[in-house]
Amino acid sequence: MWTRILAGALLSLALSTFSAAQTPVRGGAAVIVVQADPGHLNPAISTGANVHAVADSLYNALVELDRDLKPHPDLAQRWTVSEGGTVYTFELTPNVKWHDGTPFTSADVKFTFDELLLKHHARTKAGLGAVIAAIETPAPDRVVFKLRRPYGALLQLINVTEAPILPKHLYQGSDPLTNPVNIKPVGTGAFKFESYRTDQQVVLVRNPDYFKPGLPYLDRLVFRVIPDSSAQTVALLAGEADYLPLVNAADVERLRTRPELTLAQTAFGTGGGNCINTLGFNLDRKALADLRVRQAIAYAIDREQILRDVQFGLGKVPVAPISSGLTWAHAPGTLARYAPVNVQRANELLDAAGLAPGADGVRLTLELLHFPTFNRSGEVIRQNLAKVGIKVVQKPLDRAAFVEAVFTQRAFDLNIISYCNGADPDSGVRRMYVSNNIGNVPFSNAAAYRNAEVDKLFAQAAETDNYEQRARHYAAMQKIVADELPYWWLTETVVTTAWRARYQGWQPWSGQVAERAWMRP
Repeated sequence: MWTRILAGALLSLALSTFSAAQTPVRGGAAVIVVQADPGHLNPAISTGANVHAVADSLYNALVELDRDLKPHPDLAQRWTVSEGGTVYTFELTPNVKWHDGTPFTSADVKFTFDELLLKHHARTKAGLGAVIAAIETPAPDRVVFKLRRPYGALLQLINVTEAPILPKHLYQGSDPLTNPVNIKPVGTGAFKFESYRTDQQVVLVRNPDYFKPGLPYLDRLVFRVIPDSSAQTVALLAGEADYLPLVNAADVERLRTRPELTLAQTAFGTGGGNCINTLGFNLDRKALADLRVRQAIAYAIDREQILRDVQFGLGKVPVAPISSGLTWAHAPGTLARYAPVNVQRANELLDAAGLAPGADGVRLTLELLHFPTFNRSGEVIRQNLAKVGIKVVQKPLDRAAFVEAVFTQRAFDLNIISYCNGADPDSGVRRMYVSNNIGNVPFSNAAAYRNAEVDKLFAQAAETDNYEQRARHYAAMQKIVADELPYWWLTETVVTTAWRARYQGWQPWSGQVAERAWMRP
């Protein structure tokens, strides 16, 4: 049933959800670790975790999500749903200003969706691009989303990670990919930009004019770039960092014993949630266009070894293409045919594909592109595939080079991507498979997979707010992609976050992680 959602009730729930055990104290700073230099600070053109790790603290969205993924007011103070679920009217929060003093209006919302998110943000483009018919701005404090069909997932897909709102007056008429504001950002958020030193740190300071009374509590955030996971842990233990968004799996048990630290585990982290580390096949490559070769690779890779030796048991081996965290859409058992590892079957399939071993025992050489964080997973894959005569050449790349090679040039055989399924499959899952999401959009359909029935099933699932019907469509979709294997789903991940115990109020499930954080004297 479509209901009217009132801000008063939401704010009451928000206060109970976000309240701290003690009275917050204003002041102080926090050092937050990021794994790599973000490259830019425009979260509307990227799903990259290191961009959002910093930039989400600068911006807001129409709604924010609590730890249970329920929507609460952010830039929208209330909203109504009408005309059978096809019209969403958002009443905007009054007296919101951009960090440069310019008033925030509905024009900023429309511009951001039309010119940034629906063109450059892989998940939002995939999830909402075919749904939104028009965005209207009947008044500066009101924006109306007109949908082509009812879309029950909308509110879960317009938070700061999926749909941050950017300033029209600074982006209009420019190329959003190269606009200099990307590295000197202006937002509406709890913190304002102060400085950015490439490969070192980004500094944000408290926004004294923030529209949420009393927030934020901290005066300063320093996002320190520390690529090496061991060095991240050392920095936390030495007091040189205060918040570590993603603890190295090998260090989790050791950190649990430290009384000066607090640890939390969640399916959601900065940049997304319900993530599956996924091996992508370039279906434009002759060898990989052969289903038998892809099946052989699936049979040969020991995913339990990756989970055990790389993730130290933190996570799961996927049993379906959709994360088990999305319980209603998950189709367990879909991938059962590929377990356990079957080297004999893999060799039989490669023989049938005409890939006979050479004198050196090598049937095929494949280049595997990935971020440095996947070095160890890539090494396991290299060792596993060597047993069936496939030589894997690992090629670790930074984010910019990876995106260029995979999504612009399509110069790869295999890749590893952490595809975060998000709060709803129509966002984080759909982008991987639908044919209209192939192209120069980071972390979209990397395989260049095309299947008209899969496109249709995603469209049908998005046309209703009936979750039983949606689940049936997603189950059918998962069966098809399990048969056709455009990807191989390696491991589901669990995010372990650690922070110094003197800090309270962190929101590790949210991009606005530090909005309510405070430091005990």
